Order: sequence, then structure tokens, then C-alpha cells
Amino acid sequence: MSVEFNHTIVPTRDREESARFLARILGLEVGEPSGMFLPVTTANGVTLDFATVGADVPVLHYAFLVSEDEFDAILGRLVDAGVPLQADPHGRHPRRINRNDGGRGVYFRDPSGHGLEALTRPYGSDPASPLNGVTEEVPGAV
Repeated sequence: MSVEFNHTIVPTRDREESARFLARILGLEVGEPSGMFLPVTTANGVTLDFATVGADVPVLHYAFLVSEDEFDAILGRLVDAGVPLQADPHGRHPRRINRNDGGRGVYFRDPSGHGLEALTRPYGSDPASPLNGVTEEVPGAV
């Protein structure tokens, strides 16, 4: 058997709020609770198990590889929900997406402050493409 990533625990201030936020933005479903965990499963079978841990939530980063059509839908849901977005993880390019590796990418925060990212091309997949600096404004973005 080859090694596959199966699941991870996502610490949150409120597992319901964070799981439902991610599922809504990515177009996924929230699963049935399992003990202290509330799962959201991606298309490749990886489960993010949301757990309420209180106020001291470490800020983590979660990136999701999506198709171009899925990216359009995600971007639309972010804009419609008034979720602030940016082209980079440091917030230097608000209301913009990036064009890294010949694809598109966007960063945004979940209700617990985790850094979330949706991207259409894996990093390093197009060495001829500039990695940083190419951004595109998103109409209606906050």
C-alpha cells in the first residue's frame, strides 16, 4: 500500500461555524459528528476533523487544489459572502487573486483565523511562470 494522507484535526473556536464555513465556500458537505469531531471530506478522501478547542486556537494553513470551474465557484461564494480575500498569504494584495504557476490562487481566513487557500495549479508545476507578483483584481471583493 502506498502512503496516503487520510485526515487531520482542525482546532477551532467553534467547530460548527468553521466546518460549515469551509464546506459552504468549497462546495462540500459537513459529515455527521463523531465524538468531538465534525468532519468535512474532500474529493480525494482526506477528512478535516473540526474540533472546538476554545479561545487559544493556533493559526494554521490549509490549501485546496481545485479545478478552474471549482475556483470560479469558490471565488463567487467568497465575494457573495463578503469574505476578505487576497492574492498572497501576507495580505499585501487584498481584493486580488494570484496567477502563480500559470493557474489561479486565492487566500482567505476562516472564522477561527486559519489561513485557507484555493489554487488551480500545484506550486512548481510551471517553472517558466513567475511565482510571485502577478495578480488580478476581483470585482466586488472586500
